[in-house]
Amino acid sequence: MEIRHETKPLLFTLFLFCAAVLFSMPSCARLQRPGPPPNKEPLPSPHHTYHEGAIIRADTNAQTIHLIFTGGDYNDGGEYIRRVLKEQQAPAHFFFTGDFYRLPANQALIRGLKADGHYLGAHSDKHLLYAPWDNRDSLLVSKAQFTADLLANYREMARFGIRKQDAPFFLPPYEWYNATISRWTQELGLQLINFSPGTRSNADYTTPDMGGRYRSSEEILESILNYEQESPSGLNGFLLLLHIGTHPDRTDKFYFRLEELIGELRDRGYGFRLMNDAP
Repeated sequence: MEIRHETKPLLFTLFLFCAAVLFSMPSCARLQRPGPPPNKEPLPSPHHTYHEGAIIRADTNAQTIHLIFTGGDYNDGGEYIRRVLKEQQAPAHFFFTGDFYRLPANQALIRGLKADGHYLGAHSDKHLLYAPWDNRDSLLVSKAQFTADLLANYREMARFGIRKQDAPFFLPPYEWYNATISRWTQELGLQLINFSPGTRSNADYTTPDMGGRYRSSEEILESILNYEQESPSGLNGFLLLLHIGTHPDRTDKFYFRLEELIGELRDRGYGFRLMNDAP
């Protein structure tokens, strides 16, 4: 199409006006390009207490307890614990190693716990020790070893239909970790948790040959109930850790006191719920 001579100055003026408007706009409006992706790491919750990046207690204003059971080498209390929890209508968290998930003898129990609505999570594939007992700030594993081991744990969980997004909380093996482990966990889109300190519930695995470290079931029960009475916030938001099974040398199995414990805590006004449902 022929442009008549007298229209050229008008077109040139219009071009200069459009260019001036375009370049006066903010660069993001001109380019329409997305910025960097938002930070995907979990934000700290005002309802949680943290230690080295791990949640160690939930809302201390809520009279709620979060039961946790770990499993690696033993599952002798599994079916009994499952029955008590079902009768008491108390949901709980179960953190198992990859070896526990892949053992054929555990398959029916795992599927039953999942069907009952309990939380099933990871406890490392091979139950690695991440840091020396006498030097918590150092490491015994590399980031690559940590990542490969944890992802192997989640692959075993996937065989039971448990996806990463279904199990965002990770309990470290031996309940031993540091800030680096917490950071690596967050980089995988997960949140590290650990038991709440103050009771001896996690000593239910000890055996008589351990000498002074051994704790009887009666001692453990008393430590929980005494702490509840003496602490200003009781057991509010407590992450109470027990074991799903113990070495045969421990004949005084604390899980046989589970029904008594739940009943007593209910009488004191506590409810039981999953971390997923916590504020």
